[in-house]
Amino acid sequence: MLPFTVEATDAGCAARAGALHTPHGIVRTPAFMPVGTAGTVKGIAAWELERLAPEMILANTYHLVLRPGVERIEALGGLHRVMAWDGPILTDSGGYQVFSLAARRTLDEDGVTFRSHLDGAAYRMTPESVVDVQARFGVDVAMVLDECLPYPAEPDAARSSVERTVRWAARSLDRAESIRTGAQGWGGGLFAIQQGTVDPELRTWCSERLSGLPFDGFAIGGLAVGEPRPVLHRMIAASAPLLPAARPRYLMGVGYPEDLLQGVAHGVDLFDCVLPTRSARTGKAFTSRGELVIKNARFAQDPRPLDPACTCPTCQRYSRAVLRHLFVSREVTSVVLMTVHNLSYFLSLMREAREAIMAGRYVKFRTRVERLRRRGRDNPAAAGEGDREV
Repeated sequence: MLPFTVEATDAGCAARAGALHTPHGIVRTPAFMPVGTAGTVKGIAAWELERLAPEMILANTYHLVLRPGVERIEALGGLHRVMAWDGPILTDSGGYQVFSLAARRTLDEDGVTFRSHLDGAAYRMTPESVVDVQARFGVDVAMVLDECLPYPAEPDAARSSVERTVRWAARSLDRAESIRTGAQGWGGGLFAIQQGTVDPELRTWCSERLSGLPFDGFAIGGLAVGEPRPVLHRMIAASAPLLPAARPRYLMGVGYPEDLLQGVAHGVDLFDCVLPTRSARTGKAFTSRGELVIKNARFAQDPRPLDPACTCPTCQRYSRAVLRHLFVSREVTSVVLMTVHNLSYFLSLMREAREAIMAGRYVKFRTRVERLRRRGRDNPAAAGEGDREV
């Protein structure tokens, strides 16, 4: 199993700082993973990503299998070479696409068949095949195949889905163990995924069955799929403690800074979301005073950086006025600059959270961050923040 140690805990809550040892380096937690779905983190070159120094990045098995394909990735030297990234990589199994591409797939006990969104060709995924593929990619952490349901879900469908997810997890683990002890010598880890929609009893049942199996880590899946924010936060609080404390905990696909801070407070170690990069492409910046939409007219002559508290290269060199000019002129440079800033903000937020945990002051840190962001949203005219897209 991948070694994992909890290095510090916070006396005021369940927050913890840890270290996960992987074949490509140590992942210091809590950590945010930038998303490189198709083998690249959109809007940023690998050397700039290295300067931002994320602990681990994420890619997606489903999308990579369709394009460029498993054989081509192997021929090019593995996923690390394709992504020009020497640090740890985690790959999602494609289980999220069971939800997001529901109209293009059929699911049965053995696995799921997709109709490619690229050319309509059929592609079959089973618990065993997705482990095979991720091992061939050479990733540091692979995810089991699971079934992610929409919100809301019927109770009977949710129960059936969770039971299938547990069966699939056991099959995935059997395959991973055979690969790791075989001639291929894959040294990566395998994470299971807790499902159960917004039903605490189902999530408890799922966790109890998964926790008895020797997975390298455990994820919370099936959230941020349409449920209201208060429900999301309540489920994070209920779900995280159900997972083994001795292994890393990963909250999948979530999300806003306040969501990450909620997860950390309840003992979550890893996060990922497309929000920083996707928002950059729409002109939205995340700042210490809330969100800012750069295309708004009142930034046309604003000489301030996106966030005066930020030390990223974008904030050190460019004003809001210039960034707005670049964005409304449809200059590709604006996306790059906004991406650098947003990723820097999310990565710095988790580094500061770790430092606060190590110093035993996470509760105070979280309170201060949320208060500043809330003030910016409540008074956008004064703060220059808190805009909604128009």
